[in-house]
Amino acid sequence: MGITYKCLIIDDEKPAHQVLLSHIKQCEDLECIGHAYSGKEALTFLQTNEVDILFLDINMPLVSGLELLEMLPVKPTTIVTTAYSEFALESYQNDAVDYLLKPISFSKFLKAVEKAKIFCKERKDNIKKSLPHSVLVKEDGFDYFIDMNDIIYIESAGNYIKIFTKSRRKSYFVYGSLVGFKTELTGEEFVQIHRSFIINKKHIKERFMSKLVLVNEDEVPIGRKYQILLDQ
Repeated sequence: MGITYKCLIIDDEKPAHQVLLSHIKQCEDLECIGHAYSGKEALTFLQTNEVDILFLDINMPLVSGLELLEMLPVKPTTIVTTAYSEFALESYQNDAVDYLLKPISFSKFLKAVEKAKIFCKERKDNIKKSLPHSVLVKEDGFDYFIDMNDIIYIESAGNYIKIFTKSRRKSYFVYGSLVGFKTELTGEEFVQIHRSFIINKKHIKERFMSKLVLVNEDEVPIGRKYQILLDQ
């Protein structure tokens, strides 16, 4: 599956929402996950939802689009949509990646979205570079960078995997395969000990003939053909 970019439309006028939603629906890699008709609504939404791309109107009552951007500690990639050209410079100063004047044609929309996707990718790549011994996973639409030293073990669960860590009470439940995730792991400490389990040897508490007890007290089986890998 390719990347899907989650979008939020913020505008106090319903026709503007309809136009942008129509454009979004024509793009397979875009998904509109919400609508906000004021800056206050947008703030509430952004507190509990991860958004990749904002389509943000400037001229809104109470809290303008630019005021909203200034209030956000972490800004999603933002495309400004407005009927007023005089806010362009201030929009770019607030890190908007593009500035679309209404009415917004589909061709101009696509050009702005391509810029936004490049910006989204560069942001994630930069975060990854700053966390070299980490792995990026997506759970319930949110991105998480997990420190590999924190991983206790990984368990296959059908089309998903469960990632158990020391710092999180519950496991991460992530779409993917054990084999696929294994390619993301670096370091000799990760060993597959069963067709359904990969463990971090650093977190073994006790070892028996047919099972391991890990630091979180979970017990995992050792497959017969995998036993030799534990001794390497």
